[in-house]
Amino acid sequence: MRSWRSREMKNFKFTFFILHSALATTLVGCALFRAGPLQEATAEQLAALLHERQAEIRSMKGLFRAQISGLGLPIAQRLEGSVLFRRPNTYRLQGFDRMGSPLFDLTRGDDSYRLRLPTTGRVYNGRLVDLDQAERMGMPLRLSLLAMSGLVGTESVSKGDSLVLQEDDDRYRLDVLGPTGGGATRRLWFDRRSLQVVREDRFSPSGELEATIQFEDFRPIALPGNHRSPSEEPMLEAPSPGGARMLKPFRITIQDGRGQGTLLLTFHEIVPNPELDPTDLGLDTGKG
Repeated sequence: MRSWRSREMKNFKFTFFILHSALATTLVGCALFRAGPLQEATAEQLAALLHERQAEIRSMKGLFRAQISGLGLPIAQRLEGSVLFRRPNTYRLQGFDRMGSPLFDLTRGDDSYRLRLPTTGRVYNGRLVDLDQAERMGMPLRLSLLAMSGLVGTESVSKGDSLVLQEDDDRYRLDVLGPTGGGATRRLWFDRRSLQVVREDRFSPSGELEATIQFEDFRPIALPGNHRSPSEEPMLEAPSPGGARMLKPFRITIQDGRGQGTLLLTFHEIVPNPELDPTDLGLDTGKG
């Protein structure tokens, strides 16, 4: 059974209409960020906002183009891809060349992964923390999964984490210190007009920078149905006209903290809360 991404790839062509629509939507997204005064928020309010946005997304699918530099991959440095997500932590990432032929198929669970490489016929299974060891594909795929966290809802702050908030011009910088204190485990920058996360740094337990992720080109996407009751409307965001909407980044850049490579994801389509079955998510593990 062909995957959702495989079915889409055959008819996936860039036309003038698509480019024109993308440009118009990008300008709208930029205008949303320029408009409006700087907002005031506390660390606790920003943490609550992260939790609320994460809860809005039960599932997601998207189409993107990936540009990879500095990672020495055995595949093309530019490829088309798809992402499928279902909460709490199930992801499926697939990569295709320009002709639509599959390059890789990665399924991630809570703490495990399965990676299929059709070009070599190899299949890797293991713990998520060991993904880097899966040939040279491991690191860019780990970075891709980390980048997707901002797409489905930037990871919320765990209970017991210590928070330190600072103003940084037209941004807030929120340091997440973890329950035992010490150095930051994560560092988030919020645009003070939209209160969207525009950058996140991730640190190792020893304090080394693991990755820097930047989120850009925010565009409104519609949520299907009534996802909130009136009492659940966010206190820090003005309601959007035309029904329930959210802003999502259509451009995500992630750089490895050791300077070994950069991954740029440019999204063509993002669909929130679609119905996904186990086959869509690559969970039909009995097929080898």
